[in-house]
Amino acid sequence: MSTTAEPVLETGIPRPGRPRFSWGHTERYALLGAWLVIVIAFSVVLPDTYPTLGNLQNILGSQSVLLILALGFLFPLTAGEFDLSGASTMSLSAMTIAVLNAQAGVPLVPAILVGLVIGVVVGLVNGLLTVAFRIDSFIVTLGTSTFMIGLIQWMSASSSVTGVDPALVNATVGWRGLAGLPLAFVYGLVATVVVLIVLSATPVGRRLLFVGTGRTVAELSGLNVRRLRVGAFVGAGFTAAVAGVVYAGTLGGADPSSGQSFLLPAFAACYLGATAIVPGRFNAVGTFIAVYFLFSGVVGLQMLGADNFVQQLFYGGALIVAVAVSQTIRRHAVTSAAKAAAKRS
Repeated sequence: MSTTAEPVLETGIPRPGRPRFSWGHTERYALLGAWLVIVIAFSVVLPDTYPTLGNLQNILGSQSVLLILALGFLFPLTAGEFDLSGASTMSLSAMTIAVLNAQAGVPLVPAILVGLVIGVVVGLVNGLLTVAFRIDSFIVTLGTSTFMIGLIQWMSASSSVTGVDPALVNATVGWRGLAGLPLAFVYGLVATVVVLIVLSATPVGRRLLFVGTGRTVAELSGLNVRRLRVGAFVGAGFTAAVAGVVYAGTLGGADPSSGQSFLLPAFAACYLGATAIVPGRFNAVGTFIAVYFLFSGVVGLQMLGADNFVQQLFYGGALIVAVAVSQTIRRHAVTSAAKAAAKRS
């Protein structure tokens, strides 16, 4: 008997053997291929400006805040929830650090710790309101987001706060290492790896996925669904606060209104990322690719002379397409699983 033959169970159903090429592999890496196509296309059209080291540094080094924020959204999305308060949490964290450090004279480290605690508290409030009062997370987080916007305006007197300790600036954009990329890019990479491990290689991540796939089934299986759902919001709040720390360092302070512009691109990256690497599932690597795929396209269009509103059109259109494709992939996966189960029975 050939050693390459696929092992067969007594029931006649082939065991999983060596992975073979399928169109699923093409689907898995389609977004990465699309990113490469965009880079090549703009490099051909704009040979003097697009394929340059300076532009590479701009693309990779300027999206760390968005990337970290989007990674935080993956926790509630995986659990089947929405968190519309992420951008506001990020802005509140950044503003708190700026106000405490630049205006009140609080040392940088305690100010950062307060900013991180605020993210945890916001996530806990979101989770408890959603779970304990059985309010849709969309409504809860929309309300807390609006509340935080008002709080930020009050704290800052509706004006930018500058003068944060230069140590934070140097730790984010001041020091540049390999290829001239700022440390903020490294923080984004680290955050991607951490979220990847948590969601794909830990019991918590698998349980969150189980809850998001079928909450009732998860409860019948003995999982503490309420605690997992609250924990997902806490993870999102903490990650958004981390993004706020990096944002404060990037700006050298905080702005009361600019943070809201991150919300739509972050969700677009999450849903677009769900079409890649692990199609139909929110995942960290896909989100990483999606963030830089989208911004690579925006930068190319801006270099061609497109107006600023094109960025919103690009992100909004990408979100609609990504949600449609992601839902189609999920339905296809469910149908395929049902057919496979029917064959086994």
